[in-house]
Amino acid sequence: MDKNNKILIVDDEENIRWVFKKALEKKGFQVDTAVSGEDALNKLTHNDYLMVFSDIFMDGINGLDLLERAKEKTPHIKLVVMTAQDTMNNTIEAMRRGAYDYISKPFDFDQIYALVDRAYGSQQIQEPEMEPEKSEAGEFSVDAIIGKSKNMQDIFKTIGKAAAADLSVLITGESGTGKEMVARALHYYSSRNDQPFICINCAAIARELLESELFGHEKGAFTGAVEQKKGKFELADGGTLFLDEIGDMELPLQAKILRVLQDHQFYRVGGKDPIKVNVRILAATNQNLEELMQGKRFREDLYHRLNVIHIHMPPLRERLEDVPLLANHFLSRFSPRLAQGKVYLSPEAERLISQYSWRGNIRELENVIKRALVLALSGPILPNHLPDQLLNETLPSSPPNEQWEEKLQQLIGDYLAHNKWKEEDDLHDRLIQSMEKHLFELLLNHYSGKQVPTAKALGINRNTLKRKIDALKIQIKKKKPSESDEDKE
Repeated sequence: MDKNNKILIVDDEENIRWVFKKALEKKGFQVDTAVSGEDALNKLTHNDYLMVFSDIFMDGINGLDLLERAKEKTPHIKLVVMTAQDTMNNTIEAMRRGAYDYISKPFDFDQIYALVDRAYGSQQIQEPEMEPEKSEAGEFSVDAIIGKSKNMQDIFKTIGKAAAADLSVLITGESGTGKEMVARALHYYSSRNDQPFICINCAAIARELLESELFGHEKGAFTGAVEQKKGKFELADGGTLFLDEIGDMELPLQAKILRVLQDHQFYRVGGKDPIKVNVRILAATNQNLEELMQGKRFREDLYHRLNVIHIHMPPLRERLEDVPLLANHFLSRFSPRLAQGKVYLSPEAERLISQYSWRGNIRELENVIKRALVLALSGPILPNHLPDQLLNETLPSSPPNEQWEEKLQQLIGDYLAHNKWKEEDDLHDRLIQSMEKHLFELLLNHYSGKQVPTAKALGINRNTLKRKIDALKIQIKKKKPSESDEDKE
């Protein structure tokens, strides 16, 4: 073993120390023993150990106190607490103080070996060299939005152009893709950046209260209105108002928002005097506003007022190359609060997070990294620190459209390799005819020769399908006698 393979056993029972020492030495590890917490602290001062196994109940410094004091000396130490009194309180307290794991007497040495192998394997994983994060970047600057993929670089360019234009911007994308960060970046780079940035989630406030939140109210305007209150439009005067989840807003309120955009003034609830404001409107939604307009649930005139500039945030599964960057950003951000030492991604963990579908997008990734920090505490994040769904679900190596392109490229290459090229050859017609024949045959076979469902799947009528069958000389397999003839041609 080329790295540290020393293990310390701390227990006041001689037979426990002896059994551990013999069992681990057979596996090639060097084993020291200590009879008390004080003895263990002395050995920890003069030695570097891969792991420490310590009993909880000992005279003097007990196992939990040893754990705490050992962590102060060596934050990355992997100390496993062991006891015959397997209680919930002991387990929780040990893990709360940073134990690597907790095991009960009598021991299952397969479990012990698995723990040691895992610790030794972690030791073999070298910390990757990371570029330092830019400290000069503002909290809401473009540098705070992580991404080197092409579509994110295009978004950064759009933010740069749109920020100074002072026009309304509609930001779309699935939940958790970072729409609010884009809105904050637009404000940060605008001429209004020394004025307020006010955000309101239109889906999080009851519809009967949303109007008051947006426009404010006068004293006595309704039951409970005991004093005058300024709304978000008034508070954002001179700055930016971000209307998050605008697609959830009721139609009557949409009309009032439209009037503010047109007239730059509004009335408080219960008010009689108009209030003029100079506010830039940014809006975001995870809904399809075109579909809402078709269903008469979103005003088309408001849509065009908001959608002067459109920024679409791609889901994380469409920019998987950014996942390690985001993960390392979250590691750096949350490690001081959640970890007890330097934590980094192992190559296997990085591979897994780079192939996952991330239905919850950046928000899901952030929570996965927080969880891994708590479980790993220090050293590499391993697959067992990740949720089960990441281990069981990975995306295909390339998106379906790229797979089609790869197959088409191979098909053309094979054709050119096996056929002598002639000027009179029409590659386009030959290729289309060949693909068309295979497509029709596959679907006809799938539907047992039934032409009606085949034509429907192809998006053509039955007569067109019949002509193609004759022209391409397609042989239809006869149905088995057991099949229903209800769809007889």
